[in-house]
Amino acid sequence: MSPLKPPGPGRLAVSTVPFADPRVQRLVDEVQAHYVVIYGGPDRSPVDPTEFEPPRGLFALGTIDGQDVAMGGWRHRPDLTELFGGALVAEIKRMYVAPPGRRQGHARRILTFLEDTAREAGAEVLVLETGLMQPDAIALYEASGYEPTVRFGHYASSDLARYFAKRLTPAPQASS
Repeated sequence: MSPLKPPGPGRLAVSTVPFADPRVQRLVDEVQAHYVVIYGGPDRSPVDPTEFEPPRGLFALGTIDGQDVAMGGWRHRPDLTELFGGALVAEIKRMYVAPPGRRQGHARRILTFLEDTAREAGAEVLVLETGLMQPDAIALYEASGYEPTVRFGHYASSDLARYFAKRLTPAPQASS
């Protein structure tokens, strides 16, 4: 993975951390409370913290001046390979930007980081599930090249769930 340039003051620094990191878990609790408000209950999708450990996955935390403001991760989904023509599939999970960090491009930065690291790990397709009550998330994914796709997973039968996929282009090869 290529090293990230250190951010300037007030800029988002993205680092990889374990899903079990207390800073991540604080943000997970925050997003779950948000889901209770907008959906009437928390997200009950099964999540195994070990799925986000390299090389099967990765979890990222975004900070600004030491404040944790954004997160997201990806995990390989071999069970979805057949649905996508034999491609190696990874799923984005737990994308979230805390209210103080919203509308500043941090979600796009986390998403780009997840796409780049998943691509470097061999993923050919990224998939995700979001909800109808999250129009900003849907707009971000559509603007980032994600297209509606087949339903899968825990909320596949929910009318509120929306599913997206994006084919990842191969990483450019370094010239010699």
